[in-house]
Amino acid sequence: MEQIINKVANSALEVFDLEDYYPKGARRQVDISQWLFEGVVLKEKDFRESLKQHDWQQYQDAYVAVSAPEDAIIPSWAAILVTVYLTPYAKKIISGKIEDIDVSLYQEILQALDYTAYQDKPVIVKGCSKKPVPMSAYILATQKLQPFAKSIMYGEACSAVPLYKRK
Repeated sequence: MEQIINKVANSALEVFDLEDYYPKGARRQVDISQWLFEGVVLKEKDFRESLKQHDWQQYQDAYVAVSAPEDAIIPSWAAILVTVYLTPYAKKIISGKIEDIDVSLYQEILQALDYTAYQDKPVIVKGCSKKPVPMSAYILATQKLQPFAKSIMYGEACSAVPLYKRK
């Protein structure tokens, strides 16, 4: 019987897997409307008192998105004040929806990476993900890899889609 050879493992192909960079930690949403009169109007005295009474420890070591309904009447300082209360507990705080947390985290991570290891190599950006990797992360990773990589593909080694080849 003929020995099976893993040609992918023996190739020069470099796999760039965004899951490898997925930050561990809970993602939480704080909706300011919970502290508003009828969910849409901020009464400053009541708002401040509600924030003082809130259990902020539940956000310990979490990534937190602070949001409010678009139809709510909220001064800009309200989200900033919520941030003041969250800061001693949360790992990171963003303005937006919970889905925006991973977008923000991947922007930071991918901006800080050293891509020189991919210089003149064929790269495959792994496509199947068990974690919620946002599309923006794939776009940014491809943008950052392009100046270095000889070629870029997307997907799995057995069925990759060619995206870029240096001329």
